[in-house]
Amino acid sequence: MTPLLPLFLGAALGLAAATSALAIERGGSMSFARYDDSAIIDPVYADRNPDLWMINAFYETLLRNGPDGSIVPGLAESHAVSADGKTITLTLRDGLRFSDGSPITGEDVVFSLDRARNPDLGPWAGLLGSVESVAAEGDTVTLALKQPDPTILSILATFNTGIMPKAAFEKAAGATDQEKAQAFFAGGPVTSGPFMLKSRVQGASMSFARNPNYWRPGEDGKPLPYLDAVDFTVIPDDATRILKLQAGEVDAAEFIPFARVGELGADPDLKMELFPSTRIVYAPINTREARADGAKNPLADVKVRQALNYATNKDVLIKLVTFGTGKPMTSLMSAATQLHYGPEPLYPYDPEKARALLGEAGLSGGFEVKLTTLAGSADDATLFTALQQMWAPLGIDLTVEQVDNPTRGEKNRSGAFDIHTYGWANDVNDPAQVTGWLGYYKQRQAVGTGWNNAEFNDLFEKSNSEVDPEKRRGEYKRMQEIYAQEAPLLFLFETPFAVAVSRSIEGYVQTPLGANDFSEAWRARK
Repeated sequence: MTPLLPLFLGAALGLAAATSALAIERGGSMSFARYDDSAIIDPVYADRNPDLWMINAFYETLLRNGPDGSIVPGLAESHAVSADGKTITLTLRDGLRFSDGSPITGEDVVFSLDRARNPDLGPWAGLLGSVESVAAEGDTVTLALKQPDPTILSILATFNTGIMPKAAFEKAAGATDQEKAQAFFAGGPVTSGPFMLKSRVQGASMSFARNPNYWRPGEDGKPLPYLDAVDFTVIPDDATRILKLQAGEVDAAEFIPFARVGELGADPDLKMELFPSTRIVYAPINTREARADGAKNPLADVKVRQALNYATNKDVLIKLVTFGTGKPMTSLMSAATQLHYGPEPLYPYDPEKARALLGEAGLSGGFEVKLTTLAGSADDATLFTALQQMWAPLGIDLTVEQVDNPTRGEKNRSGAFDIHTYGWANDVNDPAQVTGWLGYYKQRQAVGTGWNNAEFNDLFEKSNSEVDPEKRRGEYKRMQEIYAQEAPLLFLFETPFAVAVSRSIEGYVQTPLGANDFSEAWRARK
């Protein structure tokens, strides 16, 4: 996370400076317009952003992500890693309680982590794949690892390791864990985070109430959260969400279209927040020697992939798609990701260099490339039109294939594509997730590109057990250099999270991982 200071930490410090100038007030509620509803806010089964990004409101983790991206204490007041990196010891805070007043114990931690690492349950068990066992004695929790795991502390600050009440969960109706989870959530779950569920109308609305037993203190020394409630309204249509906000019917609206950012930023009653994110927009390039039909694949040549990147004017795309709110990619990962290395934007626009590279590859006469896009996506349509115009002078005939999302995913897995649109946002505050997805051949054939680089693969495997921070940083630096040079992607841009908020609301944050954080939000009274 090298350039983190001006992004993640800078935003946090700016927020702190702004709020410290005002006297924080407690009580009241905040209304929030969402683009989609949550199906189940459970650390194990949640697999959609509308679920994932709400989990930390309900379930606190042993460790937390600090505003500068560092790992800070959570329910565990301290932690230690053994010299061999294979034992993690955590000490729980005194007096912790769930929302129903029952104590948070080591038994609850063991239950929650064993559930989170069970491969027969949810999709995130692999994040705890290094854990051999979890045990507790009094307030001390011990994780025994199969091998050193430099990601484990970040995972203990990740949504899937939220601590749940064993007794209350096991009382929920249902024969299976998943049935119990559904009943537990529907019935108003006992929580360990700053909020608890007050009411819900599926597909329409949801309301959180303050957890009176939450532990973390606010700036006034009293436990968070400041608000008594947060009320959510589900409004899928962008224009309608904005109208409700402008009319004062809601206090905040998420996923503001970039085309409306300037307009809302000029509204004296609103704050247009562009929160730093780990979201990147890119296009995987099929690097296999042959296309799906058996024909020779020109994109297998690294010079051709580099040429396509040089022939792409990212600054123009950023203006067209993000209306100037994005920034060019500098690495395979966002600048707000731990261990990011990228001193400058990748492949600045240089059509003459692109032309020279195509000549060296023996393709001066041009060739045809198909771009697979999402049907109905205005952004994808804009990207295609712009790329077609940028590449045409080089003799590249870009055609389009519009498909639905499942079809695009299947084409990616099977290699039946030339280039296709894609995006990513980190779920974990560690680079292993995005690096494994985009570059490690054995995981997903390097995001379906078929790119298979022995040095990169070896470095990635070593980095997953490297406990020396500086050695791991060096491994990630080299991986990012290799990836940039080999260009298995069309590197496009990073985008922020755009949220418009009433000027009466202070302290709301959407984190770089996407989580909606209302724990320090408060309403300024006139």
